Amino acid sequence: MDGNGRWAKQRFLPRVAGHRRGVEAVRNTVQACSRRGVGALTLFAFSSENWRRPADEVSLLMQLFVSALQQEVERLHQNNVRFRVIGDLSRFDPLLVSLINDAQQLTAGNDGLVLTVAANYGGRWDIMQAVNRMRQSAVGDTAPWTENDLLQYLSLGDLPEPDLFIRTGGEQRISNFLLWQLAYTELYFTDTLWPDFDADALDQAIASYRRRERRFGRTSEQLAAVNTGRSALG
Repeated sequence: MDGNGRWAKQRFLPRVAGHRRGVEAVRNTVQACSRRGVGALTLFAFSSENWRRPADEVSLLMQLFVSALQQEVERLHQNNVRFRVIGDLSRFDPLLVSLINDAQQLTAGNDGLVLTVAANYGGRWDIMQAVNRMRQSAVGDTAPWTENDLLQYLSLGDLPEPDLFIRTGGEQRISNFLLWQLAYTELYFTDTLWPDFDADALDQAIASYRRRERRFGRTSEQLAAVNTGRSALG
């Protein structure tokens, strides 16, 4: 979700205005994904590298996170959304951690959209914490490890790998987000700044995704043969 600061700068507003407008874009995107039957939405809200930003901006982002949780969680629950946060929460204020835990507990039984917020998260951190947890659980086990062994320790190991990655704001890089999970994900980059991202912009991204041919290492001819076989069976 990139471009909050630039959105504010273009309007001669303080960066806080862009971040607040960004929260509205989150609300609208969650609603749009729910209406379109999206099973899981993961939002990169705060990376482990974002601590390098000015202290006052980081403090503001933490305050916005707190207020968003206080204002939005009950609405998410009423709309059957399951909320979760991934990342290293050890640097967060106890109040924020408490609100996160309460929100996750409240919505744990919901079976609609799975909304994940990545906060103080980095893809490299995710892989390393998974490796360390796997090592701790495999003491004395000399069998070779497999991808599936590691998968269960990743932050999103219980969810399917993402079909579509969307980055707003014009930058064309992954920026340490879900490095393991994005191996075969379709990438979509848009110049739209995050505060301006709406249902129409989401539909454009989905339309781009639908035009892609997802081969997963196969040839187009192999996919055509598989689809023909499915049609014959159906």
